Amino acid sequence: MLMTDRFVAAQRAMDADVYLNPSIFEAELDTVLAATWQYAGHVSELANPGDYVSFEIAGEPLFTLRDNDGEIRTFFNVCMHRGHQLVAGSGSRKLIVCPYHAWSYRLDGKLHKAPHSDGRAGFDADEICLTQVQTEDFHGFLFVNLDPDARPMDELYPGIRATMVDFLPSIDRMQPIERREFVAESNWKVAVENYNECYHCKNVHASFSRGVVLPDSYTIKPVGQCLHHQADSSPDQYYDIDLEASPHAAEYTSFYLWPLFSFQVYPGPVLNTFCWRPESVGRTPFFREWFSLDGAESDVVHTVAEEDANTTVAEDLRLVASVQRGMASRGYRPGPLILDPDMGLNSEHTVAAIKAWYQEAMLGERS
Repeated sequence: MLMTDRFVAAQRAMDADVYLNPSIFEAELDTVLAATWQYAGHVSELANPGDYVSFEIAGEPLFTLRDNDGEIRTFFNVCMHRGHQLVAGSGSRKLIVCPYHAWSYRLDGKLHKAPHSDGRAGFDADEICLTQVQTEDFHGFLFVNLDPDARPMDELYPGIRATMVDFLPSIDRMQPIERREFVAESNWKVAVENYNECYHCKNVHASFSRGVVLPDSYTIKPVGQCLHHQADSSPDQYYDIDLEASPHAAEYTSFYLWPLFSFQVYPGPVLNTFCWRPESVGRTPFFREWFSLDGAESDVVHTVAEEDANTTVAEDLRLVASVQRGMASRGYRPGPLILDPDMGLNSEHTVAAIKAWYQEAMLGERS
């Protein structure tokens, strides 16, 4: 049996408790979210040695920086003395200095100086270093994993790095020019399941279905722990597209990297991303970033970002909030998923894939 056959085998949606129980969400922080690759930021934010960005993954404070040798590193954002937060937001530092007792660290994480520590019994500066986190550069997009034994991204998402270049040859030169933040009043799994099926697109997303893609051409194929969306461009595109930009410029594609990030390439091509950052069992902030070649201003990118926010994103926010409320009803029973062996448009094999990956992650299994 092929690994993907299990995604089209008859089955029901997951129990409502998985989306509603705060204890399960707390367990996810130590399993699904702490042992998977999560987006940290774009390499353009770390142009010079000492540049850093701070963020939180699975409830853990982190920061990513570029050291003096040009290497990008990620550390837990806590001082090794008594745990105070080291940095906030983003910026640039020659040394990382704790605001509590002024312990300072070099950009490689090693202790530089601890005031009044000379000659103190039991103090060995050479043994003190910030705790580092696995970091990968994926075409300039930086991902981190709190699991020191995590498998490489290329193993989990096989071939996707190269396929992305096929769809967007200029991806390594893309830089963010716009960021929009939203909040899904739902569990994070409700949000990513909704994102990864187009069974609902014709019913709800008129702008996307008429002005971006041809819905009947829409397919989503599992590739490792990636869901690769693909569709033909609509003939009624609402913005100008550059058909010479890539061999796939007249197509739409999306690469959802389990569990909380997706690259989207709209026809044209127009690169944008989704990054979900779960906050609680029923609240999922997320942000969308929009990119252009070398970070140049683009009326097309801003036009598409505005249209997308006002239509598809707004529509999906209403959908997932309604699903979250409905799952809490004592009258709800998980229904059968609509599954097509050919994995076509009107199929929820993607929801089945997310279900399988989720259950494996909660059990600590490898797929």
